[in-house]
Amino acid sequence: MEFLTDYALWASFLSLTALEVVLGIDNVVFIALLVNHLPEEKRQKARVIGILLALFMRIALLFCAIWLIGLKEPWVEFFGHPFSGKDFLMIGGGLFLIAKGTTSIHDEISEDPKENYKSYSAGFQMTILQVIFIDFIFSFDSIITAVGLTNNIWVIIAAMVVAMLVMLFSSKFIAEFIDEHPTLKMLALSFIMMIGVFLVAEGLGFHVPRGYIYFGMAFSLGVEILNMLVKRRKTPR
Repeated sequence: MEFLTDYALWASFLSLTALEVVLGIDNVVFIALLVNHLPEEKRQKARVIGILLALFMRIALLFCAIWLIGLKEPWVEFFGHPFSGKDFLMIGGGLFLIAKGTTSIHDEISEDPKENYKSYSAGFQMTILQVIFIDFIFSFDSIITAVGLTNNIWVIIAAMVVAMLVMLFSSKFIAEFIDEHPTLKMLALSFIMMIGVFLVAEGLGFHVPRGYIYFGMAFSLGVEILNMLVKRRKTPR
């Protein structure tokens, strides 16, 4: 029962769950757009299948990532510094998150990438295949982010399951809330870039205590909540 008093474990669980929910909304929105052309009686079935597939795909990729992290024996050596499979995963994953965060922030500012999916049309099976492809793409940043926050595989799985359940039953409400408060999405993408920098540093041999990341995320979120409260108070009713 020691996990009940482990603040680091709970901090990683809550942080990861919140990030998975905020960043997973795009996945849910894309799924909704892809199934929108289907008959009404098949849309909900396709949405549920899409979200469940996303969860299973993330867990499968997670075990692959954990296996890579376990490869700690040096593979090559550059400038006197040995690099293992874990180091390559950290560096590659970190660069991926930095690039993904940068392009996503650019898309949020300049255009709406979801417009490309509004004209999509196909049968039920082809739609599910398209959903699987979208889930696969979205799973990469989800898994790398999770590995950057904690090495505890059960915490990651628990956070993913909770986030998927929340999105399954509250996706519409969460999507509308984020639309009303777009700075939350920008904040989450900024966290993604910060975790990317942390992973690159880890891969290069610079250890950064995860407590600094949790504190930075909690502090930034606290400031954002205060801004939202001030904005709500100033908004005429």
